[in-house]
Amino acid sequence: MDASLFSAFGLASAAGFNAFVPLLSVGLLARYTDLVRLAEPFDILTQPWMLGVLAALALIDFIADKVPALDHLWHGLGALVSPAAGAVLFASQQNVLSDLHPAVAALAGLVVAGGFHGGRAAARPISTAATGGLGNPVLSLLEDVLSAILTAAALLLPLLAFGLGAGLLILLSLAAWGALLRRPRATGLDRRSTG
Repeated sequence: MDASLFSAFGLASAAGFNAFVPLLSVGLLARYTDLVRLAEPFDILTQPWMLGVLAALALIDFIADKVPALDHLWHGLGALVSPAAGAVLFASQQNVLSDLHPAVAALAGLVVAGGFHGGRAAARPISTAATGGLGNPVLSLLEDVLSAILTAAALLLPLLAFGLGAGLLILLSLAAWGALLRRPRATGLDRRSTG
């Protein structure tokens, strides 16, 4: 498997935790270094106006996701933004498009980022219920840090990014499965008494 596919998976995973960290990082590195090369149409991420928009959105995201009640609204928007960012990031990686059809690459990024965003969105109500919302800013900061780590790993050590992403995916899946098992179930007696 080409290293760019590992990198693409890592960047899409990072977008699931925070859409703007990997987009801004890739745009800045492509503009100011030789570490990242973006072909058209993805080179739009290197344009100064786009970098400004991404920086502003990253700042808004950082603040909004730490404010109780506003964080839930922001997560709702993230359900659209994170998968889209994942699609762009996955498809933008050098050599990915030579290995995959562009639609397949975009779909893969959409699914990976959407899955990670879904996992973090499922964790937020649990945090809200357990801590009265006080744990949400801490959880949000952890998500930002995970996004930054996955982004750095995807760009510098793609195989590590793939391993981290796969490990996080397993942890999120186990947590979601555990939450489903802990949900109270209606028994036959409960249904008869309420019916």
